[in-house]
Amino acid sequence: MKRLSGKTVVLAVTGSIAAVETVKLAHALRRLGAEVQAVMTGAAAGIIHPDALTYATGRPVVTRITGLVEHVLYCGEGGTADLLLIAPCTANTIGKIACGVDDTPVTTFATTALGRGMPVVVAPAMHESMYRHPGVAENLDRLRSWGIDIIDPRIEEGKAKIADNETIVLHAERATSGRPLAGKRVLITSGACAEPLDDVRVLTTRSTGRMGRALALEAFRLGADVTVVHSGAFPCVRNVHVTTAVEMRSAVLRICRD
Repeated sequence: MKRLSGKTVVLAVTGSIAAVETVKLAHALRRLGAEVQAVMTGAAAGIIHPDALTYATGRPVVTRITGLVEHVLYCGEGGTADLLLIAPCTANTIGKIACGVDDTPVTTFATTALGRGMPVVVAPAMHESMYRHPGVAENLDRLRSWGIDIIDPRIEEGKAKIADNETIVLHAERATSGRPLAGKRVLITSGACAEPLDDVRVLTTRSTGRMGRALALEAFRLGADVTVVHSGAFPCVRNVHVTTAVEMRSAVLRICRD
């Protein structure tokens, strides 16, 4: 199912080493039917050549604003873009957007998109120490207060690594869905429980949890806040880990009371 069919996504790339992942990200968006227009800062172009994203998107990359006023063409009033996706987004660019600084193609697109009120999704990527800086945290909070969707990075090996492409694509689908379930809370139980018979053996079922996953991710795409009680881990939702049926029942009742 091509959930992004008919949608135009502006993929804005800034100067993080995670920029090398954007070719795969552009392909993932296009497989779901999206038209993708890449925009790059000068720092990003020093990490991944614009020709790579031209190949991945099938369109010339915007590396500078010209007399065609590309930012207005895509993100201005009546613009053709449905979503501005900034991935990866550096601490520098986050700070510039938060302060209204407008000195790169990406920040110019962001200023224009925010003025129009169109959906904006940001996927931060930087070293962990930078991500923990109080100024960066305040800037991210400010962006959230403006309605920007911030995709939490993965904290690994001293780095705040960009979220995986599956997660980013799910957020893009959510941002362009119209969010008919916005403000709704969805609780799903999923998969098998395991009841211990002794220290080694358990009594369980062959339930895979695939239906629960499909329902959870679809509810997320449609704008709901989703909680899943199960033994696994799904992206983009709140996962409550349980093993036995008693634990599942207790978790469900606790969440319902909240």
